[in-house]
Amino acid sequence: MADSRPSPELEPESVFPREVRLFADSYSEKSRFRFCGHVLSITQNFGCRLGVAARVWEAGLSLCNFFESQHVDFRGGDVTITDLPLALEQIQGNVQANVPAGGQAQVRALSWGIDQHVFPRDYDLVLGADIVYLEPTFPLLLGTLQHLCGPNGTIYLASKMREEHGTESFFQHLLPQHFQLELAQRDEDENVNIYRARHREPRPVWHHSSVPLNPLS
Repeated sequence: MADSRPSPELEPESVFPREVRLFADSYSEKSRFRFCGHVLSITQNFGCRLGVAARVWEAGLSLCNFFESQHVDFRGGDVTITDLPLALEQIQGNVQANVPAGGQAQVRALSWGIDQHVFPRDYDLVLGADIVYLEPTFPLLLGTLQHLCGPNGTIYLASKMREEHGTESFFQHLLPQHFQLELAQRDEDENVNIYRARHREPRPVWHHSSVPLNPLS
């Protein structure tokens, strides 16, 4: 079986040593990262089952660093973490390792364009890290973002700008058709952009009764 582990240069950076446990065709890696003054303990279970869902990608770290630089305080938030069903076990383990007693963080399956309607429509903050890399999913992702983000909510998407995956096209052409979009941060070294998106202001609706048909009479 081909080695499914990522090459060393793609390993997520950490300021702490990592513990690696090897298994037959997969391996588990435990890392610790700093986020908003706290130390997070993250387990990544690499192997053919989880694929790209296993690891912490550079865009996720860039998003954490961005919020830390902005002194954003997430304490007290009612948090929902989503992914495909195969990744939920790993996510749940990381939540249990990092969320203090009494904290609110639920883990739920979400398939874009299929079951977003079982979620509320009024999230204040929607976050995504390195989720824009497969062009056939772009319309599904867009529809899901439109559903989840409340009228006064904000979306932050951190993404490696992979030209071969059409990532730039999503942010430059598709997303701006439905959201007000701005570049919040650019990491040249990692080629990672962080975008901030909000719903466009609704256009005023003019009723026939409110328009003077003959203003000079």
